[in-house]
Amino acid sequence: MILWLEGHLQKFTGGLVMVTHDRYFLERVANRITELSHCHIRHYEANYSKYLELKTQQEEMEQAAQRKRMSILRVEYQWIMRGAQARRTKNKDRIARYEELKNQSGPEVDQSVQMATLSSRLGRKTVELKEVWKAFGDKTVLSNFSYGVARDARVGIVGRNGAGKSTLLNLIAGKMAPDAGTIDWGETVRIGYFSQEGRELDLDQRVYDFIHEIAGEVKTREGNFSATQMMERFLFPTQLQGQPIGKLSGGERRRLYLLSVLMEAPNILLLDEPTNDLDVTTLAILEEYLETFPGAVIAVSHDRYFLDKVAEEIFEVGEGGIITRYTGNFTDYLEKRRAEERALEKAEKKDKAPKQEKPTRQKKLKFTFKEQHEFNTIEEDIAALEETIAQVETDMSAAGSDYVKLQELTEKQTQLSAELEEKMDRWMYLTDLAERIAAQE
Repeated sequence: MILWLEGHLQKFTGGLVMVTHDRYFLERVANRITELSHCHIRHYEANYSKYLELKTQQEEMEQAAQRKRMSILRVEYQWIMRGAQARRTKNKDRIARYEELKNQSGPEVDQSVQMATLSSRLGRKTVELKEVWKAFGDKTVLSNFSYGVARDARVGIVGRNGAGKSTLLNLIAGKMAPDAGTIDWGETVRIGYFSQEGRELDLDQRVYDFIHEIAGEVKTREGNFSATQMMERFLFPTQLQGQPIGKLSGGERRRLYLLSVLMEAPNILLLDEPTNDLDVTTLAILEEYLETFPGAVIAVSHDRYFLDKVAEEIFEVGEGGIITRYTGNFTDYLEKRRAEERALEKAEKKDKAPKQEKPTRQKKLKFTFKEQHEFNTIEEDIAALEETIAQVETDMSAAGSDYVKLQELTEKQTQLSAELEEKMDRWMYLTDLAERIAAQE
């Protein structure tokens, strides 16, 4: 539905105002970004990637202006402090300018969540599902599914609403029992489950008490952090830690819930729509955190950019509870699905086409000059395309969190994959023709 809506709005000729954290959607639909930050509104005539570029330039200019202001202040401060006697005769206008500079505030900088890697040791045995079935009434949402969770798995789960994606996570987490089949958990498995509904929060409980009950101190790769320090890293300053949870905004509660999951030091993370209610900056930091997380990550999400960054395998939950597995991230999955749909359409057209009677005399088959040349060179062309695609995939891995570069490479990969598919179709046709030519001789 997101893909359909995106395509529809790209053709829409009227005005459109939207609030979204979907970065691909903003990139492809928006042509103007309005940013609300620190009680100020700023407008950018740009899509998302151009907005990031312009915002970076603006921040650099503000920082340069701040450095200049501080440099002038240091000089003026030395002039002001040259003794009480000299100060009486000093230029009043210059003193006033100094006071004005001193009272100016520097550029306001957005704080960002600091995530330290928290996890516990994971043994050889993780979670194994064997021939699992699950139904609700007459609707089967999981059909004879078997899967062993790899220790470093990075799985994205997609499918229509109500298909059974959250049910699969609930089964893995042990919050739900299968109707048939078995689920086994290793002794060292510690599951952190970030669900859509969230943890049952006592709205009267203080933020500090909620986190401190989970762990007073945690051990990370960066060292040991107290509960207070971890809350500060998740943008809960001291004054906010003493507030009841009921006074937090929806986004703050979602962030507090994420912290509570990570404080338990899980070695398998289950994420059900983790991008809901998280701002784009926090999303980017979460994505970087998951790249270095030493355990398994299984995420249900409609956020295509998130799945492109995190997933290395996609599970599609389809009709009747059938799960189809695809290697790669969301863009890879989408290309394979489209290729399957095109192949199905071709097969259906072939079946529907009226059968023609064979002519009494068949014309002798032969290559045209152009076809012969193409047949001689097409394998080299295919090999060159495959090598180029492999290089683009290497560049995508090296791009890290460079959104603009990743977007360019993704588009290039899509174009090259389409060219490769056309070449492969052509190669199959020419090879078949060559075999028939050889057979008639």
